[in-house]
Amino acid sequence: MANDSKLPDRQSLKQAAANIPAAFRLVWAAHRVATLIMAALTIGGALIPAAQAWVGKLIIDSVVDSINGRVDANAGLSLVLPYLAVEFVLILAQAGIAQGRSLTEHILHARLNFSLNTRLIRKALSLDLSHFENAEFYDKLQNARREADWRALQIMNNGFYFVQNTITLLSFAALLFRFNALLALILFGATLPAFIAQSKYAQLNFRLLSWRAPEARKLNYLEYLLTVDSSVKEVKLFGLGEPLLGRYADLFWKFMREDQALAQKRSLASFSWGLLATLSYYFAYGWIVFRAIGGAITLGDMTLYLSIFRQSQNIFESLFFGLSELYENALFMSNLFAFLDLKPLMPVSAHPIELPAKIECGVEFKNVSFKYADREDYALRHVNLTIKPGEKIALVGANGAGKTTLVKLLTRLYDPTEGQVLIDGIDLREVEPHNLQKRIGVIFQDFVKYFLPARENVGFGQIDQLANEPRIIDSATRSGAHQTILDLPQGYDTVLGKWFERGNDLSGGEWQKIALARAFMREAEVLVLDEPTAALDALNEYAVFQRFRELTANKIALLISHRFSTVRMADRIIVLEDGAVTEMGTHAELLAKGGMYAKLFTIQAEGYK
Repeated sequence: MANDSKLPDRQSLKQAAANIPAAFRLVWAAHRVATLIMAALTIGGALIPAAQAWVGKLIIDSVVDSINGRVDANAGLSLVLPYLAVEFVLILAQAGIAQGRSLTEHILHARLNFSLNTRLIRKALSLDLSHFENAEFYDKLQNARREADWRALQIMNNGFYFVQNTITLLSFAALLFRFNALLALILFGATLPAFIAQSKYAQLNFRLLSWRAPEARKLNYLEYLLTVDSSVKEVKLFGLGEPLLGRYADLFWKFMREDQALAQKRSLASFSWGLLATLSYYFAYGWIVFRAIGGAITLGDMTLYLSIFRQSQNIFESLFFGLSELYENALFMSNLFAFLDLKPLMPVSAHPIELPAKIECGVEFKNVSFKYADREDYALRHVNLTIKPGEKIALVGANGAGKTTLVKLLTRLYDPTEGQVLIDGIDLREVEPHNLQKRIGVIFQDFVKYFLPARENVGFGQIDQLANEPRIIDSATRSGAHQTILDLPQGYDTVLGKWFERGNDLSGGEWQKIALARAFMREAEVLVLDEPTAALDALNEYAVFQRFRELTANKIALLISHRFSTVRMADRIIVLEDGAVTEMGTHAELLAKGGMYAKLFTIQAEGYK
């Protein structure tokens, strides 16, 4: 905040100027008809003030002429009545335009909100997983989402009012400058300092809100922790409520102090420079009255000029204040456009290769190494692994050994830093990502709990088969979830979770069966199961893996598990240590070898004695 004495810099002005037409394009795309109606209402509203002022002058001059006996009473009345009728029509038109703008603005706001949220979500969906694992991405999203629709709507309003006020001022100009051009320039020029001050504080406000994005996310996160079912149990039991609420309050009051300090400076500057504008108006007021007393202008002229001077100054103040708001809102739109300009880091081939209808040769990791962007060490190092069609592979290793990273590379959520991942000899970077991912069924350890009907929780595994009831039931039966779902109040139509009315929550093991059913829903040739039975009790786990061969028949199965009762069912077991493959073989072979696998198996077995 050290530079709060500076005027808006050239770069910020240039940036804001570029954002204004872009914001209008967003409004136009949201609802073209409403935008055109708003433009028509703007032009109509711009011409009414000058017409009202002129009709008012004609009414007063006609009344004065009648009073002074220049025309008789009947003639004066017949002369005034048409002017009164015209003024009445103008007042009705002004009221109609105001209501029309309010209705149109309401429609545009709703449509713009939907349009921008859709764009933001679609942009997020198009980005790589690496973006979502980067805190800076969430800062950008926070800034982009902050009042984006409201800011765009304000730009539209400010823009249309700017046009309206400009047209109105031009219509006043011919009347004002014929009276006294110098006085008009002084009157209008007195509003400039307030505009400059507002613009300076608009830029400071933008910078303040943009800089605090990480802390604002923390404020939202603390509120989330204190109010959702997934954390409330632990918060209560550990007595975290008041300490976390204290942190929430500290951040709130920090923001409050910053906002209040800026608002006070802004108000003081506006009042000080506004006083100059007020003094210039009363100087002009006195000059017009003096000219009327001297007989240089008629009473109608005096009324006309006073009305125009008063309205002109108000319009100039509104014009400059609107420009200041336009500038501020346009700066905030930079966050939205910066987010919408984000590009996926993983390239998509311009000429993608189609995978064969049936995998013939299998999957190969060829000298694969991988390093996350925010880390110095490698998550995987020179991994060489071939998986044959129909083969069941188990990945074993300590947490952080690289097991899940290997799955992310296979599903092309990431690209290798070095080496290649191949299916039937085709580099996955040459395959369109969506076409690859629909060939792979995955259940991650941190699977999603959709607070939606049970049938959708299963059917989401193959979204184009969401209406296929037999397939949904078959998938749930294979995972052991079918009976669980039948026992729910509305069966497959029961909403899961407690977020919505009549929702039914499940135990951890029941949720995991639902997630397994979702993976089985996809008729894919590659099935990836990351800790698929971690939440199941021993009996249910045994039931699932008694049918493991049947469930994965004719599929490549990649299984990650810490339970050796599960792992031993695989054709081959791959042991990962610090991102490298250190052992490979069957359960019996690895036990005989006496290496890391045998050590881990022995430790786990000892725990059951």
